[in-house]
Amino acid sequence: MSSIENTAEIEEPSGLGGGRMGRVRWTICAMLFFATSINYMDRQVIALLKPTLSHTIGLTEIKYGYIVDAFQLAYALGLLVAGRLVDKIGTRVGYIVVMGIWSLSAMGHALASTAFEFGIARFFLGIGESGNFPAAIKTVAEWFPQSERSLATGIFNSGANVGAVLAPLIVPWVTIRFGWRASFLTTGIFSLIWIAWWFKNYRKPTDHPTLTGTELRHIYKEAATQMGPSVPWVKLLGYRQTWAFALGKFLTDPVWWFYLFWLPSFFSSRFHLDLSHLGLPLIIVYNMSAVGSIGGGWLPSPFRKLGLSPEGARLAAMLFCACLVIPVFTIGTLNSEWMAVAVLGIAAGAHQGWSANLFTTASDMFPRSAVGAVVGIGGMAGSVGGALLAFFTGHILERTHSYGSLFVMASSVYLIALLLMNVLAPKLKKAEFAV
Repeated sequence: MSSIENTAEIEEPSGLGGGRMGRVRWTICAMLFFATSINYMDRQVIALLKPTLSHTIGLTEIKYGYIVDAFQLAYALGLLVAGRLVDKIGTRVGYIVVMGIWSLSAMGHALASTAFEFGIARFFLGIGESGNFPAAIKTVAEWFPQSERSLATGIFNSGANVGAVLAPLIVPWVTIRFGWRASFLTTGIFSLIWIAWWFKNYRKPTDHPTLTGTELRHIYKEAATQMGPSVPWVKLLGYRQTWAFALGKFLTDPVWWFYLFWLPSFFSSRFHLDLSHLGLPLIIVYNMSAVGSIGGGWLPSPFRKLGLSPEGARLAAMLFCACLVIPVFTIGTLNSEWMAVAVLGIAAGAHQGWSANLFTTASDMFPRSAVGAVVGIGGMAGSVGGALLAFFTGHILERTHSYGSLFVMASSVYLIALLLMNVLAPKLKKAEFAV
């Protein structure tokens, strides 16, 4: 980095004038949005094909749970190093590396014929995809002042929902016409286009050729207080704020993984929908979750207008989202497909609103130099939680054929997580690093 790391003075690159406030940072946010969309398209394919694979390769609930476990455990292992890797080599190169790995692994699923081979492909997919969110959050911390980060995070995080919407549109169509193996190959094209776009256009703010001086000063107006010293990964575990963020991820990330990997089979088994009819319910749910992601990123703003501090507004937004999730515990008793879609859509939207604000607590509590590593630690915790839930989900469904207890769990963990976060880091108190 430049001298921005060490001083409050902002040195504008040569030739960079002042003038109007530009919107380059929002173009960067759009690139993160598309990367996250591709990320979720790749991971969603197998969930949509689960009923098909049950017939073609004899995929059982327990075996499917193990395949999801392979992804989750690899995702957790990858996050041990992904955050720090992005901190070390930077987001420009780091993003290209991780997207290249996950895209090749996603296409590699087309070569699998057994549950074990799918597990191997999922493992390497998890390794690659583990870098997406640390890189994206690091980019937001570099390109946005604190006041805009939750909105920027909500926007790029909504790409998860768009990817989850595009997959039900594309995968059934491709599968019916060309077979299920072709579905795993399709998203590779999107990845190649994005990598070329990112390589050509992404630079750090101080190196970006079209950034105005006004926008640069806006981005770095809090630089002196937010960059901070570099902290070793292991040392971050000594901070209560790290554990607050990690616990929040551990308890609530598995719910989203559950929605992502099991909603297609829930609708298939509960309402007897085949591959050609699964798309619309899933598209509605994930569109509602996209609205929740962006709305959740915006939500702290009205709480600020009520007189709350930035940290208080963030916590109020998270509490609001946690309460919206609660009705999902009734899902096992609903007989109407569209009532289930409505309840699940609200719950998924509330999760994404929660997630946008939870991600932003990392940059609220830590200096920019540590954000990537902290997000990596939290993502690892969330993936471990997801692996545990996947293991139990497979066994519960194999034995009971009921989703009821799983949705009860999904309705309650957000309030528990918020309580524990407030115990560990009251009012999102900033971590104090020795200079």
